[in-house]
Amino acid sequence: MDSTLSVMRLHPHDDVLIALADLPQGADLPGGGITAEAIARGHKVAARDIAKGDDLRRYGQVIGVATADIGMGGHIHTHNLGMGAYHRDYAHGIDAVAMAPAPQARTFDGFRRSNGGVGTRNYIGILTSVNCSGDVARFIAEQAEASEWFAGLENVDGIVPVVHGTGCGMADDNEGYATLFRTIAGYSRNPNFAGILLVGLGCEMMQIPDLIGSGRMRGDQFRYMTIQATGGTRATVTKGVDIARELAEAANAVVRAPAPISHLCVALQCGGSDGYSGITANPALGVASDMIVAHGGTTILAETPEIYGAEHLLTRRAVHQEVGEKLVERIKWWESYTAMNGAKMDNNPSPGNKRGGLTTILEKSLGAVAKGGSAPLAGVYKYAEPITTPGLTFMDSPGYDPCSVTGQIASGATLVCFTTGRGSVSGYKPSPCVKLATNSEMYARMAEDMDINCGDIISDGCSIEQKGAEIFEMFIDVASGRRTKSEALGFGGAEFVPWQIGAVM
Repeated sequence: MDSTLSVMRLHPHDDVLIALADLPQGADLPGGGITAEAIARGHKVAARDIAKGDDLRRYGQVIGVATADIGMGGHIHTHNLGMGAYHRDYAHGIDAVAMAPAPQARTFDGFRRSNGGVGTRNYIGILTSVNCSGDVARFIAEQAEASEWFAGLENVDGIVPVVHGTGCGMADDNEGYATLFRTIAGYSRNPNFAGILLVGLGCEMMQIPDLIGSGRMRGDQFRYMTIQATGGTRATVTKGVDIARELAEAANAVVRAPAPISHLCVALQCGGSDGYSGITANPALGVASDMIVAHGGTTILAETPEIYGAEHLLTRRAVHQEVGEKLVERIKWWESYTAMNGAKMDNNPSPGNKRGGLTTILEKSLGAVAKGGSAPLAGVYKYAEPITTPGLTFMDSPGYDPCSVTGQIASGATLVCFTTGRGSVSGYKPSPCVKLATNSEMYARMAEDMDINCGDIISDGCSIEQKGAEIFEMFIDVASGRRTKSEALGFGGAEFVPWQIGAVM
């Protein structure tokens, strides 16, 4: 990677340079006699004369095709770069190399559960089977947390109402139902919940008897009820607060204790990405992901539309062909799904991504995949499906961040790491979220929301490896109880967004 004060070439074969500062019209760029147009920071500069129809490369990979002639030093963006056709050589497993174990075993201080899991937080969850029980769940949580008895429970992080907008008005035998079923059941099993109260209305499509039966939501710290059978709102809230107290007092008896890093499960996310995402925060997070995997832990990459065009980099790292083929099957499903709904995969990047310098989904995906580091791809899972394989895994999901993280937490993530270039404000109870800024300017502007600045990889010469190690150390600190910026601000109550598939009836 060659860099100067004004531009960066990421790979020797790249046709583009990345502007590291706003370039004025006529700026002379070092290293080749290039005179630039006026180009914003994070955007692309033509490193050579480009003819219409030429493939263009960034990271050494094709990011699209020129839709017009572009002179050397010209601005490359939506006005002259399109998706185009691209070759996909999946070469399943050809680049899979087993990771060496970490030379020194590390631990974090977590909450051990009776089923063998280890939580990074100690919450009580008030889950809902349907939107109709959402307010009652909130009433229970609010009244319980305001109670005198709750103030004395030093080891309980809070009582979390988990509410959503569905659960009825849907078929009970299709993919949408199965997806919601897995999501609710998955939240009930997340180790960050010490106890669960499941509240339903009673007549909804997502029936509580089904959830506690085939959903396997039973356990010592699990309770359930319906509003209709309990006698209405007031009676349900009164009973719910009593149950919450019982669960919380039992949870308070559990204290943090050392546990191997192999018990950590980290969701890898990016949102509000920019032209720096694939240069700074994402590859640094990839280093931290590799460190988790080297300790026997699990990381979850997701957002299938945002690996589109870069999926071959993952299939080539699949531990065996079946894993790679499962990822390809998900890609094909998404091509069909978007076409059926009158969309296309290149609808992503978002307007904010484009203002930050990203042009095509191929370019965005190549940067997003960097979050997965270099570890072999150990497994591919459906949305909210329990992750049973340690190592780097992939969970199918939309690119919509709250929806994607919801699935990752349902799959078992006890920690979330979220990279952002434009700036993102969100949290994901019950799992703490570490925010990484891709550039120093945004970090300075939104320091109260960002946990780590990765912009110093550009501004101060910090190496990606150093930054990855810093992220890894923060993972251990946060898993052991250190609060993140989003936790301190109180985020996490509005980001439970299950993926809704199918007709609302």
